Amino acid sequence: MPFTKFTNLDFDQIRSSIKDYLRANSNFTDFDFEGSNFSILIDTLAYNTYITAFNSNMIVNESFLDSATLRENVVSLARNIGYVPRSRSAAKATVSFSVQTSSSSPTLTLKAGLVCVGAVDNTSYIFSIPEDVTTTINSGVATFSNITVYQGTYLKKQFLVDGSLDQRFILNNSFIDSSTIVVKVKGTSDSGEGREYSAVDNILNLNKNSEIYLLQEVQDEKYELLFGDGYFGKKLEDNAVITASYIVTDGAEGNGPSVFSFSGRFADSLGNVVIATNTVSVTTVNAAANGSDIESVDSIKHFAPRIYSSQYRAVTARDYEAIIQSIYPNTESVSVVGGEELDPPQYGNVIISIKPKNGDFVSDFDKQTILTKLKNYSLSGINQQITDLKVLYVEVDSAVYYNSAQVTNVNALKSKVSSTLTTYATSNINQFGGRFKYSKICQTIDNTDTAITSNITRVIVRRNLKALINVPAQYELCYGNKFHMNKDGFNIKSTGFTLAGRIGTFYFTDVPGSDGKGVISIVKDINEVGKYEVVVKSAGTVDYVKGEIILNTINITSTSVENNIIEIQAFPESNDIIGLKDLYLSFSVADSTINMVKDTITSGEQISGVGYKVTSSYLNGELKRG
Repeated sequence: MPFTKFTNLDFDQIRSSIKDYLRANSNFTDFDFEGSNFSILIDTLAYNTYITAFNSNMIVNESFLDSATLRENVVSLARNIGYVPRSRSAAKATVSFSVQTSSSSPTLTLKAGLVCVGAVDNTSYIFSIPEDVTTTINSGVATFSNITVYQGTYLKKQFLVDGSLDQRFILNNSFIDSSTIVVKVKGTSDSGEGREYSAVDNILNLNKNSEIYLLQEVQDEKYELLFGDGYFGKKLEDNAVITASYIVTDGAEGNGPSVFSFSGRFADSLGNVVIATNTVSVTTVNAAANGSDIESVDSIKHFAPRIYSSQYRAVTARDYEAIIQSIYPNTESVSVVGGEELDPPQYGNVIISIKPKNGDFVSDFDKQTILTKLKNYSLSGINQQITDLKVLYVEVDSAVYYNSAQVTNVNALKSKVSSTLTTYATSNINQFGGRFKYSKICQTIDNTDTAITSNITRVIVRRNLKALINVPAQYELCYGNKFHMNKDGFNIKSTGFTLAGRIGTFYFTDVPGSDGKGVISIVKDINEVGKYEVVVKSAGTVDYVKGEIILNTINITSTSVENNIIEIQAFPESNDIIGLKDLYLSFSVADSTINMVKDTITSGEQISGVGYKVTSSYLNGELKRG
C-alpha cells in the first residue's frame, strides 16, 4: 500500500488520496469510482475531512498571538504576557459655570454623574464626571472653573464578597473608559463607601497591605477587577462591599461638541440637594476632543510583545514607544531620540515627540502626566523631555494630463485625484520616520482614473515657523533633507509678515553662495513683476546641504497666516523625502496644487502635437509662497 499523505488539506487532494488508498486494496483494483454511487460516499468523506482539517488549522492559528484573528483569543493571549488592551477613551471637554444659591452651606458640591449635554451633527451626547467636585460659596455664588467632563453615562456596580465562592468581579457593561473607573472597598469597620483602591498594572513593589486592584479585559469587551491574595496586595475580607463607578462612552463618536447645556445636580456640605436660583449657563473652555475607540486587534498584536519585552522599564527607544502608547492612549505616533544622537550631543537626555490622534500638540498638562508616569519605568540619571511636534510638510505642484474624450466633469476628476492622494498619505506617509516616495505618488495619480494619461509633479517641503509676536527672537528650522539650489535664488519662499518699526508686508528669500550655503534676506514686494525691495540684506543663513535655516534676531509683529505662523518652503534636491529623527512627515494634500491639463494629443484634437501644452519641472516661480 502507498504511503498515506496527511498534509493534503484541499478537497480535491483529499478525495484523490482516498481513491489512491482504495485502489491499493485488492478488492477495488478495477473499480470505477467515477461511474458509481461509491463516488458520492468518497465525496462525503473528503468533505468531512476537509471541514475537520480546516477547523483544526483555525484552532491552531488561534493559539498564537501573531496568527489569532478573534478578539477574545487575542486578548486572552495578550493577558498571558501581562498586557491589558487600551479601553475606549471618552471625549473630554473643559467647561466653567457659576451657580447662584440661597443655601447657607459654605460649600457646594457638583455630584458625580450627568453634568451637561452637547450636540454635534444633530446628535446629542451626555457628558459626566466620575467623582464629586466641591467649591466654596462666596456671596451666594459658587464658581466651578475648568471642570473636565467626560462624554458618556456614569454608572455604578456593587459586589458583596463571599469568600466561600469562586467569585469573579466583572463590570457588566461594554464600552467602558477604564481611566474613569473608581473602586472603593467597604470593610466591616469602614464608613460610607469605604476606602478607595488604586489601579496597578503589575505586582512589583506590592506588599500584603497594598490596597490595589488589577484590571483585565474579558469577553464582549467587558472588564474584570482582580484583587490581592494577601501576599501581593490586600486580600478582601468576607462581607466586604465593592463599589465600582465608571463611565460608559461612545469613544471617538463623542468628539466635537462645543456648546453645552447644564443638566447637573448640586448638594450642600450636609449632602442635601441644592436647587440653583438662576439658569446655569455653561462656558466652554475646550471643546470635546481626544475620544477614541477600543484598541484594535492589530494594535494589540503589535504592542503586547513590545510591552512584554520592555519588562516595565524604559531603556531603548522601542521601550519608550511601547510604554508611551500604553500610558497615553491618544498617541498616534511617537518619536524617541537619545541625546547622544543630537548635534550637539545631550548625554543623559531622552527627547520625546508625540503626535496625538486629534490635533498636532500635546497639552502641558498631558506632558506632565506622561513624564510623571514615565518615572515608574525609567532608569535613574536619565532625564526625559517632551518637545512640541515638529512637522515636515510635503506638498506637490502637479500638472495632471487627462483625455477629454473620457471626462465629462473635470472638477470631479480633480477631486478624485485629491481623495486618492489623501488616502495614500494616511496609510503610507504621515508618521515619524515616514517616507515620501516620488515614484509611488506619480503612480498613484496616474492610477486614479483611466482618463489620466500622465502627470508632471514638482515636490515642495515646508516647515511652519511659530513666531513670537512683538518679542525679538532667533529661530532655527531643520528640514532634514538637502535643498535644491538654483543660483538665481528664490529657492526659499515664505508667507507674509510684518516687522517692528517698518511699514508693509515682508517675505523671506535666499541669496545662494558658492559653498553650499546662502544668506537669508528679508524683502518687500513692490507689486512689479520681478522687482522687490531688500529690507534686511542678511537676516540669517541657509545651509542647502543640511537643509537648515537659521534666522538672526528679528521682531515679528504679525503674520499673514493665522496662529502666528510663517510658512517657509524650499525645493528638495531629491524628490524622495524622509522624515528624520524627531520630524513628523506629513503629506499636505490640502496645501498642494493640482492643475488639470487637457491632453490634446490623446484626445485626438491635435494629433500632430502642435499647440500641445507643456509643463516645466524646474521653474522656481514667484518670490512669494502661494
